Amino acid sequence: MISVRNDDFENLELEKEEDGVWIVTLNRPNKRNALNLETIEELVTLFSNAPRAGAQAIVLAASGDHFCAGLDLVEHHDEDRSPADFMHVCLRWHEAFNKMEYGGVPVIAALKGAVVGGGLELASAAHIRVADETTYFALPEGQRGLFTGGGATIRVTDLIGKARMIDMMLTGRVYQGQEAIDLGLAQYLVGGSSFDKAVELARRAAANLPLTNFAICSAVSHMQNMSALDAAYAEAVVAGVVNTQPDARARLAAFADKTAARVRPNS
Repeated sequence: MISVRNDDFENLELEKEEDGVWIVTLNRPNKRNALNLETIEELVTLFSNAPRAGAQAIVLAASGDHFCAGLDLVEHHDEDRSPADFMHVCLRWHEAFNKMEYGGVPVIAALKGAVVGGGLELASAAHIRVADETTYFALPEGQRGLFTGGGATIRVTDLIGKARMIDMMLTGRVYQGQEAIDLGLAQYLVGGSSFDKAVELARRAAANLPLTNFAICSAVSHMQNMSALDAAYAEAVVAGVVNTQPDARARLAAFADKTAARVRPNS
């Protein structure tokens, strides 16, 4: 099994729980957790190796008051990159976020404060997003003479639609609270700690069979990129593998003999 340790990272903190839940914390609070290239490379490393290193679910959290303020604009300004250089930076962002979305390990983002620009691109690559009352979402690239380069045109548009995405970029519109939830920017809004809720959800997901989670957190995204006919075929193949896995037999037996918990409406 591949080893992933907290010592491997400078800008991330990693804590592993006994149930396979990993707590990954963005740790640049003085920069509102803005993403410099070093942090992106650490995210690539972490999410590339997590599926083979025992992670059953990952909570993506942040130190300080903000989840992530996006691209480290100071680094970008100081580097004075060429078009080719910045294209390759963007490709590393895509590599990191694709490893999150398609890696097969559930990623639950605990949001707070700014989820802005590249921070929203990062959050949108998570499978579940939990916002608290301080959370706000924005894509201010238009006002800064920039254009999104980390997947917003794909993932954020997928969440809220083309018209709202363009509006956010053109006008700097900010969403928060229930309106953000209703649009699909996050699935949960809590009055207390988004981190506590994210951990709760991660523990619930980690109790699933790993192959089932892999299918949910990888195959669904792949199928969205296919034609309807191809997706139907792929779904049947994945279901054939997942639904006959030996580890599922005990769970199916518990359902058959009525000892498994039943699905109930919320009280």
